Amino acid sequence: MSGTEWGATSGAEWGATSGAERGAQRAEDSLYERLAAYAGRSAATAGVGKDPVNLPMIRHWCEAMGDAHPAYEGPDAVAPPTMLQAWTMGGLSGHSDRSEAYDELFALLDGAGYTSVVATDCEQEYLRPLRPGDAITFDAVIESVSPRKTTKLGTGHFVTTRMDVRADGELAGTHRFRILKYAPAGRPPERAAPAQKPAAGAPRRPRPVINRDNAGFWEGVAAHRLLIQRCGDCATLRFPWLPGCADCGSREWDTIEASGAGTVFSYVVMHHPPFPAFDPPYAVGLIELAEGVRIVSNVVGVPHDKVRIGMPVRLEFLRADEELELPVFRAEGDG
Repeated sequence: MSGTEWGATSGAEWGATSGAERGAQRAEDSLYERLAAYAGRSAATAGVGKDPVNLPMIRHWCEAMGDAHPAYEGPDAVAPPTMLQAWTMGGLSGHSDRSEAYDELFALLDGAGYTSVVATDCEQEYLRPLRPGDAITFDAVIESVSPRKTTKLGTGHFVTTRMDVRADGELAGTHRFRILKYAPAGRPPERAAPAQKPAAGAPRRPRPVINRDNAGFWEGVAAHRLLIQRCGDCATLRFPWLPGCADCGSREWDTIEASGAGTVFSYVVMHHPPFPAFDPPYAVGLIELAEGVRIVSNVVGVPHDKVRIGMPVRLEFLRADEELELPVFRAEGDG
């Protein structure tokens, strides 16, 4: 009797489970057909850079990055190639050139429960140098939408856009940008409400962009170690992490651990835009580490209006939430 009952029950449960799985798979296949139809459609048309290429922006970029290459100074200066995307950004007021297709695609993903987003990687191709005075225009296309993928963050779809950047009408470079729209692990997409908001009192910080070039840095943070790259050929230290040395071009590298000592090289006090995970005003510092490289992070332990250039700071690690830990810098002498 018990064997018969066991067989009947398990068979019914197996059939119900299989049917539910088949239904979910059909729904996902239908969704992907709709998502894939956006490949090749415009993401932005006839975009215009808000400023022409100019020396002040080049200077600020180079100071922030610690890049003193002579090609970026003087009457014959060119812009650092990696500034390519900077000339297309909309700033706080945004751009008005984003296409309806782009908005529709993201609304479709949100409606299916893939409400979280993280940038995963970008690729740039440089076709000619950008020079002060160049007027920047650009077009963008939705290049591809991947089938559903399961990652450590969760399950979702990779969306790749390609932007063609022109200087005075001449193609100057291509910027390919990839993001993951996902439902966080442990929250199946079919259960994620499109308009669901974080629980009151528990806003989450944006997730860092982790890719093959900087994964080692974040592994170090998880172990409470601030790791700096060191060129394997010329021994130049570099931060942020890059795949190659800016001084000699070598792709060989290892790491050293920062001592944790530093000073405030520069800082800003953030008042706008508001964001649920932050409580403005707060200080964001460009910290010069004792090793000579610089890192952008929060300055903590003193009121925002007490932060000063040259202030000594000490590394510590902030637990932002159950998944995220970040390096921050506490003013020396603060308890």
